Amino acid sequence: MNYKELLMNFELMDDWEDKYQYLIDLGKQLPVMPEELKIDANIVKGCMSRVWLDIQSNQDALSIRADSDAHIVRGLIAILLILFNNKTKSEILNINIDEVFLEIGLNEHLSPNRRNGFLAMIDRIKNY
Repeated sequence: MNYKELLMNFELMDDWEDKYQYLIDLGKQLPVMPEELKIDANIVKGCMSRVWLDIQSNQDALSIRADSDAHIVRGLIAILLILFNNKTKSEILNINIDEVFLEIGLNEHLSPNRRNGFLAMIDRIKNY
């Protein structure tokens, strides 16, 4: 799935309860992160729940694997992977996350703690 498809799916739903359920469903579809990558060095600081983020450089693009112990956060990770996984460094740096939040509606419906955790994941990717 690409970002345009993700945005269209969110736009089809009027109720935020449905959108939250969609986020949870996205999280359930995440690829399994190997247990050997769930180490302290991969824990994202600033997240309320436990989030592991492994970033590798594949030639010009970054390969990202992530997981969390919280269902909604796993859904946010799915969005993060749609936005950033297998993208070049310049593509990653050009993503306007504030615009993404506005388009999807996360700015209005995501708790400040989850937003801060999501931004901590993005900062870690951009700083890589």
